[in-house]
Amino acid sequence: MEFRCRLASPNGEIVEGVYLADNEARLRHELEEKGLLVLSLQPKHAIGVGGISFQMPQRKGVNTREFLVFNQELATLLKAGMPLVQSLDLLKRRVTSPTFRRVLDDVHEKVRSGTALSEAFDAHGTLFPRVYVASLLAGERSGNLDAMLRRFVEYTKIIATMKRKTVSALVYPALLVGLSLILVTIIVLKVVPAFADFYGTFGAELPLSTRVIVATSNFLRSQFLFVVGGIIAAVVAVLAWVRQPGQQAKFDRMLLSLPMLGTVAKKFATSQMARTLATLLGGGLPLVNALDIAAKSVGNQYMARQLDIVGLRVREGESFAAALEARHVFPEVAVKMAEVGESTGALQDMLNTVADFYDEEIATTMDRFVTLVEPVMLVFMGLVIAGLLLALYMPLFQLSSVLAG
Repeated sequence: MEFRCRLASPNGEIVEGVYLADNEARLRHELEEKGLLVLSLQPKHAIGVGGISFQMPQRKGVNTREFLVFNQELATLLKAGMPLVQSLDLLKRRVTSPTFRRVLDDVHEKVRSGTALSEAFDAHGTLFPRVYVASLLAGERSGNLDAMLRRFVEYTKIIATMKRKTVSALVYPALLVGLSLILVTIIVLKVVPAFADFYGTFGAELPLSTRVIVATSNFLRSQFLFVVGGIIAAVVAVLAWVRQPGQQAKFDRMLLSLPMLGTVAKKFATSQMARTLATLLGGGLPLVNALDIAAKSVGNQYMARQLDIVGLRVREGESFAAALEARHVFPEVAVKMAEVGESTGALQDMLNTVADFYDEEIATTMDRFVTLVEPVMLVFMGLVIAGLLLALYMPLFQLSSVLAG
């Protein structure tokens, strides 16, 4: 975390600068040990008013692409035989992100003073995923750091690719829904009132469908701000509820029960879990420790909690496959393949197979979903709009028949 400090040196000189530390108390202690008097100290992204600081939101993490390039280059330099300290010194100069550069400056200083690379990155908390720190630790223990860095880069690329494909598959349906809602809103708020005023001049009774649409239009126009405010309030309330401790897991559990989308979410979480475990086991990390880290890397909080319970049971001596099966959450295919991997001593290979299998399943499911949902949504929205227009023009047909008679 970065702090903006105003300091007084022993000779009375006032110095201002930005310093990097885990927390305010630790930074204050380090500065005082150097003989500096701390005049003011506050987070860099805070605004002070009348002695009160308001914390501004910080950007979490670093640029993914730059982070992956850094790890690829670091792995290449280490494999070529360059010492770690020199490799970090060389690579930190090529980083363009100010935040990442400051982090690497701190990591370089820590490593040069004898700290392990995993500990140096772990000191920066949530800036880096726990899988990355665990991969560094596994590489240091096995003496094969460059291989673990390459394994982590490959792991990150695969996870990112699956997320990108899933989101891309949902973009077009979401666009269709958005455009259809905009079109219906324009018809209800602009077109319907014009027809209602026109029909009002005749004084004839309108058909039931037309009266319902006109009444809905009148209500939305008169209570537009109230309706919009209610929708926004509902969304904010749901988000606030989800952010409360323990509620995210409940929300994720409800997500798993949704048709099709829940199946995709379960497969994605299983793939993420399997690939994380395979990556960590490949670096020599024990299964129990790998399970603890994998549980924190799974996006679905409900399945992450179930994986925590699996880790506890494995720690108590139960087999991994049996602990998975007892939770009744993970797909049967994943449980059976884990059982085969344990019995044959090839758990890492089987976990990679599980991840590849579900990645293909997700891609296939999303392709089918998009193929099915596009025509269904087009037909449905076409029927809605056609129904609106028919209800609006029906009185004209009746009036024309009356006038002709």
